Amino acid sequence: MKVAVVILNWNGKKFLEKFLPFVIRYSEHAEIIVADNASTDDSVAFLKIHHPEIRIIQNPTNGGFAKGYNDALKQVNADYYILLNSDIEITHGWIEPVIAMMEKDKTIGACQPKILSYADREHFEYAGAAGGFIDKYGYPFCRGRIFQSLEKDNEQYNDTIEVFWATGACMFVRASIYHEIGGLDEKFFAHMEEIDFCWRMKQSGYKIMYCPESKVYHIGGGTLPKISYRKTYLNFRNNLFMLFKNHPTEKIIPILLTRFILDGVAGLKFFIDGGFKDCYAVTRAHFSFYRNLPALYRDRKKINHTNVSMIYQKNLVVEYFIRKKDTFNKMDLTKFS
Repeated sequence: MKVAVVILNWNGKKFLEKFLPFVIRYSEHAEIIVADNASTDDSVAFLKIHHPEIRIIQNPTNGGFAKGYNDALKQVNADYYILLNSDIEITHGWIEPVIAMMEKDKTIGACQPKILSYADREHFEYAGAAGGFIDKYGYPFCRGRIFQSLEKDNEQYNDTIEVFWATGACMFVRASIYHEIGGLDEKFFAHMEEIDFCWRMKQSGYKIMYCPESKVYHIGGGTLPKISYRKTYLNFRNNLFMLFKNHPTEKIIPILLTRFILDGVAGLKFFIDGGFKDCYAVTRAHFSFYRNLPALYRDRKKINHTNVSMIYQKNLVVEYFIRKKDTFNKMDLTKFS
């Protein structure tokens, strides 16, 4: 099978210098491509001088994660795409077990490896950990990470399981399905577009998997810092986008009303704690959601809405902050529909 590793780059020369050699060394049978999102550093010049064997796709503008990949992948001929962040150290044998799993089961649309922290290599990393889930109000979490609580990897999540979403930091996806469901939603720009993508994939009848035999180490926050009001804005806005697009009609109003209350509480907490820009970001996120409702409604009509599996039917905020369930295995595992 033809596999293409596609690294989306924006002003990431320092990451390409550090991590691209690992990709070249451990991806012997894959085509390696760097899709550059109109970088203003000398990333492209660096690649041309030091890695002339690497194919470069130069996007004319920085349209974000979603548009960047959509534009680049139209130009890539492969059976499988591996969407790989530039700030990831991959390891020996990272490709083969995932592709073998997907080849055995054609209903698997996407899969992710185990994502560990580059800085603290015994712990899971925020963006993906051991496979992603959401609760019914759209709050994302992972095996190995709930909100800011990161678990140590004691091989407690070394089982191959179906999950709700695979991280965009290192996502293996069947190319035909990527294009069948329309790729990533470019309105998202960045953050949570992979969750929306996986949700649409599940509603089309495909599975999302986690493969622990493949392991990578992620720095995280390569494009936006981990504490950023721009990231706050995108996360709150895109979460509302995702909920409105994908939940069945009978669930939308009660879920969005609950989210409006919870987001109001979050904004108030930001304000009390002195995070005035973050408070403003939450407000901006809601107004952007309202402005985009016509376009989101058009998107809704293209989706065959079904009650998909792997959504946690409790409120993660209550479970974590009030009931102190800060690890995945403390959660009520019978509440995944």
